[in-house]
Amino acid sequence: MGIEELVKDTQWIFLLYFIGINVGYLAQNVIATMGIRKYMETAKQFESQGVFSSLDIPISVVVPAYNEEASIITSVKALLQMEYPVFELIIVNDGSTDATLQTLIDEFGMQEFPEAYRVRVPSSEVRGVYRSPRFSNLRVIDKVNGGSKADASNAGINACRYPLVCIVDADSILQPDSLRRVVRPFLQDQTTIAVGGTVRIANGCTVRQGFMEKVGLPGNFLALVQVVEYLRAFLFGRMGWSPINALLIISGAFGVFHKETLIEVGGFNKEAIGEDMELVLRMHRIMKAKKRPYRITFLPDPVCWTDAPENLRDLRSQRVRWQNGLGQALMLNRSLIFNPHGGTVSWLAIPFYLVFELLGPLLEVFGLIIIIVFAFMGWLGWPESAIFLGLAVGLGILLSTSAIMLEEMSFHMYPRTRELLLLYFIAVVENFGFRQLTAVWRLQGLLRWMRGRKHKWETITRSASLADKS
Repeated sequence: MGIEELVKDTQWIFLLYFIGINVGYLAQNVIATMGIRKYMETAKQFESQGVFSSLDIPISVVVPAYNEEASIITSVKALLQMEYPVFELIIVNDGSTDATLQTLIDEFGMQEFPEAYRVRVPSSEVRGVYRSPRFSNLRVIDKVNGGSKADASNAGINACRYPLVCIVDADSILQPDSLRRVVRPFLQDQTTIAVGGTVRIANGCTVRQGFMEKVGLPGNFLALVQVVEYLRAFLFGRMGWSPINALLIISGAFGVFHKETLIEVGGFNKEAIGEDMELVLRMHRIMKAKKRPYRITFLPDPVCWTDAPENLRDLRSQRVRWQNGLGQALMLNRSLIFNPHGGTVSWLAIPFYLVFELLGPLLEVFGLIIIIVFAFMGWLGWPESAIFLGLAVGLGILLSTSAIMLEEMSFHMYPRTRELLLLYFIAVVENFGFRQLTAVWRLQGLLRWMRGRKHKWETITRSASLADKS
């Protein structure tokens, strides 16, 4: 094969990839925009008429906690004040080496209780169950450390008494009405088995007594870019797949599940790196194998606030882990790929994730290198190279600015003009360096998965945003 044929074939590969990924993203934008508009209309009706207010389904809120001594009391107090009629709060102390358990015992007067603990999904040994005489809906499960959040979540699921299970990170912040909002799909459609809410960046916000007092933007550049990333990922990425019942992930920071279905599929896989995505894929696979009607839904307004990495080391670790987990989750549920009975999940969502999310970094990194090399060697004209790269950057900016516009029209979390202008500025500059760097990290995660290496969990440095202001 001559140089001309090689260049021509390479151009076609990158052109097809470019067309495919951008058509997919633009289609998600259209579906998401229509879906959010429809959702906002029904949400207003829901709020104004108090629909289903007397039919709210009791919820068990499970909070896995490992070495959370500094913040666990604030988190528990905030969760106990959630605006929901009937719920229980189960804190799972996952073998903490600090004083997390003793802090809970001292603050809430927890007493060990001889409760029958039925194991329905696998988890490490439970050492004891504690109840609070002052808060009848608060319990603490003390267990041997299982090495993963999935194992702790399973221990909490075994202790749940109510039909719905909500999994929340110990360091996340829910808005007071988040439970009331996230339960809607279960009330509106009896086939609903899982619902995810939006996760937003808490860096730069003001937290008081475990509640979000003031929404703001972070001063750290990396955290600021992640604000735009999360808007794009949740408002378009997940909202785009949800209406066609092809949602492949519910964030581990905030998700609600039908308990019996969760138990039926075996709970969380403690060996999975991305246990949240692997669970949702497994739910799709098992429900389709049993030919049972079901829905897995994303809602844009039940909000959970979480801390974002503010340094390159932590951010790289997170992105490598995400990519490694993506590959593992897809392969563990590979029978869904082009499954004749898999519907939109098997024929649209998973092929898109395989080609553009899992293998995408390979083409993005090497594609950029090849275009530059070909241009320098004279095999590809500089004008053509510049046009192609300009289109790629332009569409990236379009997707980000569209997400910001949709956020402003729908939820208006950042009302100040200065904040909006800053977000639009970030939507432009992230395309010059940051996206290329994250593509390299994702490629490292892909190669790590291909080599079968397990990801080593590292401690993430938290910002001061989630520290409670008294």
